[in-house]
Formats: sequence, C-alpha cells, structure tokens
Amino acid sequence: MEIVVVGKHGAVDAHLRALTIEKVERVTKFASDARRSEVDYVHHPTRRADDSHTCEILVHVNHHLVKGMASATDYPIALDRALDKVEEQMRRLHERRVGRRNGGRSKGARAAAGAGDTGTASLDDGEGADSPELLVKTKQFTVKPMNVEEAALQMDLLSHDFYLFTNAESGRASVLYRRRDGALGLIEATG
Repeated sequence: MEIVVVGKHGAVDAHLRALTIEKVERVTKFASDARRSEVDYVHHPTRRADDSHTCEILVHVNHHLVKGMASATDYPIALDRALDKVEEQMRRLHERRVGRRNGGRSKGARAAAGAGDTGTASLDDGEGADSPELLVKTKQFTVKPMNVEEAALQMDLLSHDFYLFTNAESGRASVLYRRRDGALGLIEATG
C-alpha cells in the first residue's frame, strides 16, 4: 500500500513520517485491497492548544474511501485518534463485505432501501469559509456508477452528510444526503 504523508503549513519531520507509515500500515489487516493512504497534517496556530494539530487520514480501498480526522495538542496524538476512527470504519466495511458475501444485507442498506432513499458519492469540501462567496477549496474525483445502498455505505464510511454519485439504475447524477431527522434523502438530476 502506498502511503503519502503531507504537512500543510509546514514540513513533516522524519520521525513523524516514520511513525505515521508504521501506524497507517495496520489498516491493511481489515482490507487487503487498500491501495493508497493519504495522511495530511495541519497546524492551526490560531486555535486553542488542545486542538491546534489536526491529522486527516484518507484510505483508498477498491470501490470505497474511508476517512478519519482528529485534532489534538500534537501530531502523534491526533494520528492515534484519527487512526482509531479509520480502523472502526474499516472494521464496519469489512463486516458489511463479509455479510454481502454470505448473502446478508447490512442494517444501513436495509434502512436506505426501506425508506426509498438512494446513495451518492461523497465530496469533501474542506475547511469552511467565513464568507459564502469565497471558494476555499476545490476537489475533483471520479464519480462511479453505484446503487443507493452502496452510496449510503460510502457516505457513512466518510462520515459526510452528503454524497455525489452516478445512480446505476437511472444513469443520472445523484446526491444522497442526511436529513435533520436522521433519514436519508436523494436528489437526482433531470434531462
């Protein structure tokens, strides 16, 4: 598995890079098809000391993205917290994959199918902006055809409130989102 370690607003020293690679390699025990992991470290000097160091981990697994993010007083603690989140999501993904192979459907997939909701691919818009007119971050990613259940799973794995995807049933761009009441909603493009 390829592991990319990046420091935003500063360089990552050799000791932290080695520690990061050693710890992130553990996620392969949950998914042997993990191809790439991206670890971003960000220092926020204007924040409180207890959350000034942030670690974001993004693991690319075949047909899925798994994301974990945490803040702490220093990078190694933030890495451990983010890695805990990633490992929990990888464990859930592994359980769902095994359940599908054995003919079962996950609880989340049954709930999405029962509510008539569809899934979407996820887009991380990055850090928030003070002004809604100011575009802070742009991301591009490949939108893969999938059904609503797969999109709901992907949205849960990324811990996002929405997910953009191509609906395999209709062939249209769709957005799956989490409503305030906790249910899922689907927006599909027309024409």
